[in-house]
Amino acid sequence: MEKQGGTTFNKASNILSKYSIFFILIIFIIVCSVANPKFFTATNLINVLRQQSVIIMLALGEMVLIICGMLDLSCGAVIAFAGVLSVAAYKAVPNMFVAFGVGIAVALLCNGASGLMVTKFKTPPFIATLAIQTIARGGALFYTTGQNIYEIGQYKTVGQGSVGPVPIPVIIMLVLFGIMFFIMRYTRFGRSTYAVGGNEEAANASGIKVNSIKMKAYLLNGVLVGIAAVVFMSRVNGGLPNGAQSYEFDALTATIIGGTSFSGGVGTAWGTIIGAFIVGFLNNIMNLMSVNSYVQQIVRGVIIAGAVMWDIYSKTKQTHKKSR
Repeated sequence: MEKQGGTTFNKASNILSKYSIFFILIIFIIVCSVANPKFFTATNLINVLRQQSVIIMLALGEMVLIICGMLDLSCGAVIAFAGVLSVAAYKAVPNMFVAFGVGIAVALLCNGASGLMVTKFKTPPFIATLAIQTIARGGALFYTTGQNIYEIGQYKTVGQGSVGPVPIPVIIMLVLFGIMFFIMRYTRFGRSTYAVGGNEEAANASGIKVNSIKMKAYLLNGVLVGIAAVVFMSRVNGGLPNGAQSYEFDALTATIIGGTSFSGGVGTAWGTIIGAFIVGFLNNIMNLMSVNSYVQQIVRGVIIAGAVMWDIYSKTKQTHKKSR
């Protein structure tokens, strides 16, 4: 009987551990709904989905990089740089394919530079992407002379339009989520990113071209950031060189809360999207309850610190169990 009870307990514990992020999301929604009746309304939830679409796109890119043992601190600034150039291109040639092409091309160039520094010059990802962050933000401000670009016409449709009740940014985000889920779960590249992040030396010994995987991870992130740039500028109805400030930290927070380990080799697209929803709902409920904006920054900082410490604690605990 003891064995059966222990087995049942272990199964329940494993289920709780595996799906804990889902339970946290459900509990969080219930708490927010009780705290403010405006929270659980169709209008508010759709607004949160529209706002979080860009963060989710960025978080999916961060997920790939962190699983691979890297990260990107430049995505907010790259959104600004790629976005203003995309808006300018659309004003010159009113075609959204051109706008998306320019946005993705600029983001690919920036992420390609980060990947080159990391793979060829062995620059730590933190330093490489911090440098690109500064360059990209400076490029956006230089190109626009610090002024916002307005009168963008139908460019705004992508970020503000809907197909029935579903906002277009949400549709784009769901398509990208589906693609990333497939890539990470069913492709050789996806399996290789887990291998590289889990143990780079072992991955190299098994024949995986580590530098190639790292570069591909940055380029994949570039595609996601480029698409996010167009959606962001379209949603705010202008080219904002100072836009998307601190978006990289929101994306990192969503990724870590979603279960992606800073140690590398662990993470899922499902966890990432749920982590992004938790962050979005948190920001939303604080706004609905008129929490001071400075206090909101403190709360976000505490959550980032707590998520990272929990990740380190969990990893350490697992290591001790294996060593016994």
